[in-house]
Amino acid sequence: MKGMGMAFHLLAADQGRGAAKSGAASPATGYLVGALCWLLSANVYIAVKWVVADLPPFTLALCRAFLAALVLLPFVYSYRAQMAQLLKERWIELLVIGGSGLFLTQGLIFLGLLYTDVINCGLIISLMPIITMVLAFFVLGEPMGAWQAVGAAVSFAGMIVIIVHGQLAQLLGLNFNIGELWVLLGAFGFGLYTVLLRRAKFTMDRLPLLVMLLLAGSAVGVPFAGVEILMGDKFTMDMRGALALGYCAIFGGAIMYLLFNWSIEILGAAKAGLLMYLQMLFVPLFAYLLLGEKLQPYHFVGGALILFGIVVIVLKSPSQSPHANVTTETRS
Repeated sequence: MKGMGMAFHLLAADQGRGAAKSGAASPATGYLVGALCWLLSANVYIAVKWVVADLPPFTLALCRAFLAALVLLPFVYSYRAQMAQLLKERWIELLVIGGSGLFLTQGLIFLGLLYTDVINCGLIISLMPIITMVLAFFVLGEPMGAWQAVGAAVSFAGMIVIIVHGQLAQLLGLNFNIGELWVLLGAFGFGLYTVLLRRAKFTMDRLPLLVMLLLAGSAVGVPFAGVEILMGDKFTMDMRGALALGYCAIFGGAIMYLLFNWSIEILGAAKAGLLMYLQMLFVPLFAYLLLGEKLQPYHFVGGALILFGIVVIVLKSPSQSPHANVTTETRS
């Protein structure tokens, strides 16, 4: 969701290999691994909220992507020749797709967390797969039935309830919280990233492709981080910042990506992708326990509408869930 994790917790279009199931592990193991993946992803937003006032958001997104790529490099060493060939032939596409999904999306969500609560952020980014479905309909011509359109509309209505904090006056006056708008823009960026990745039809296996996209995103992030530094944004890398960055890059980054990849091998992309919605539970829970954030009535109303729309989309889908062609980076 991608994220996100953010993630968002970060998602990537499946190349047709995610449906292969592992005979060495039971479905129960797959669900446990997938749930742990999204638990780690949900806590990325907690960690970012904890330090984003002291670490510029785009610099933080750059560091997360680059460090996660470094941790994953030993796992893809055997692919080095194929990776070099792909870089030579399609480096522009890698920069565009990796930069949009694994850097800009994260940076925008982290920026939003400067101004909004983690609970609001978590509920908004739960719409990432639905946004992807809608964008794929318009950009790629992928089918979307009437029930899927209804489910998407209901979920978007729930998002609006959250953005205006349940107040009609804010909606009529177009008085929106800038933080939630940044998060929403990041969610749309993730949807665009996933659509571009599907369109690119890379043939490389998921994990080495992810590493290349993380490195490409890191390259795109360098000038953004440079601008933040030149503008004098506060940068305090104390123990708290180091712990948060380490969590986002290692536990909520590299390890989360490995767990999701493993869950896909066991369950297939469709079932593994559906577990992403556990973040709707995990994010508010940990925001309450670790940050002391409170659930408000509009959270329940907006969250219920989002969940209802998701259920309609999943149950009424003619052949597969909106995740059937979606795996993770990324996400969030």
